[in-house]
Amino acid sequence: MNLVLHISQILLNIDILKKTKQSLMGKTQITLKYGKDKTSVTLDTNNLIQVLEPREMEVSDEESEIVRALNDTIGTPTLYEIASQRKGAKKDLRVVIIVSDVTRPTPTKKLLPHVLNELRKAEIPKSQITILFALGIHRPLSNSEMKDLVGDDIFNRYRCINHDGNNCVFVNTTSRGTRVFANKEVLSSDVRVCLGTVELHYFAGYSGGYKSLLPGVCARQTIESNHKLMLQPNAEAGRLDSPVREDLEEAGQLIGCDFIVNVVLNAKKQIVKAVAGDPILAHRKGAEVVDSMYIVPIKELADVVLASAGGSPKDINLFQAQKALDNAKHALKDGGAIILAAECPEGLGERVFERWIHEAQDKQELVDRLDYAFEIGGHKAGILAKLTQKADVYLVSELQKEIVEQVFLSCSRNLEEAVQATLNKQGPNAKIIVMPFGAYTLPRLEQKSATGADTTKRKVRR
Repeated sequence: MNLVLHISQILLNIDILKKTKQSLMGKTQITLKYGKDKTSVTLDTNNLIQVLEPREMEVSDEESEIVRALNDTIGTPTLYEIASQRKGAKKDLRVVIIVSDVTRPTPTKKLLPHVLNELRKAEIPKSQITILFALGIHRPLSNSEMKDLVGDDIFNRYRCINHDGNNCVFVNTTSRGTRVFANKEVLSSDVRVCLGTVELHYFAGYSGGYKSLLPGVCARQTIESNHKLMLQPNAEAGRLDSPVREDLEEAGQLIGCDFIVNVVLNAKKQIVKAVAGDPILAHRKGAEVVDSMYIVPIKELADVVLASAGGSPKDINLFQAQKALDNAKHALKDGGAIILAAECPEGLGERVFERWIHEAQDKQELVDRLDYAFEIGGHKAGILAKLTQKADVYLVSELQKEIVEQVFLSCSRNLEEAVQATLNKQGPNAKIIVMPFGAYTLPRLEQKSATGADTTKRKVRR
């Protein structure tokens, strides 16, 4: 009898396991970064056509990679040699090191000690070195935020200041008509060093290089003039012939930068490549690595793109998280839907952006305003409005529903709700592409010839 019961229990357990397996079949759990945490959703595998992951590079020793780059410079002498030579001509040499603010993932705390060591070897006193945070039009950093970015020891021993857009003087005018007003502190320095990250940028092509100077340390009017070029052809991610980048590089040369240290990060924000030296030549080497990692081919466009900005700091506010939407649109069919997971703990994130949104009566007003009254900050409101004319956009965030709807986006409490809403509209068989690192990843549609060969167009590079 006990044996019969035992066998019956085994058969029951097998039946339960079979049913459990069947219930799980055809389902895939998707986990996305959300602020400093994560959020997840379960998708039907019949809907999911692709998860766009970066081609991760193997991480070597980050410290060794930084040191290698500082010694194996591209297009310039080493920073030690530059500082030593300039010091010979001017004993009270002033050095400014321009670093990123909290909206950028640049690992300043890892880079700065090595850069300062080069200056120490050149016997440049701490009192002659300034660390300047490249804010562009972003808010000033608190002392606490500065400490977090550079480390307590460096903050306590070196002069650290925010860029002040009101403390700028005229330098010159670019060939595209941008009047360059740059930070006096930068212009009065004898050696200028820029630290940054090379990644895809939705209208400047790439971040990094001279972008530390424009928009980093320029006046608002200069930034507006440069950024208005985003309305011209080729102003998109992955293009070095973007008119925005060409203009900012010309402006950067007018301002002057002696040396850059830029890094390429993987999805875990680890340094996989460091480049140092000339602001253009070194930057181009970094851009090549970015292309190999973050331009991801897709075989077909999706009805729905489910994206995360990539977590903090990429989703610190909607102003920053918008970049993920711009990348996501490259994977979307006309009339499709985008779901963006972005925590946005700091709200909308930029005062002009907020003003444009509050002043607009409808989407078209924001789109039209881009042409007749372009204003930096407000430009992202216009870009968002233009996107919502072509696609439904659902936002999963910590923003209040009224605020989300003011930006003409649909507010969802969680990913499950957002996915269900898109399937209700797009149909139960809607095809979904997932972009876990939306702010970093650029989808590129593969084009096949009659023979099946890949004929995907590559962006022009100079």
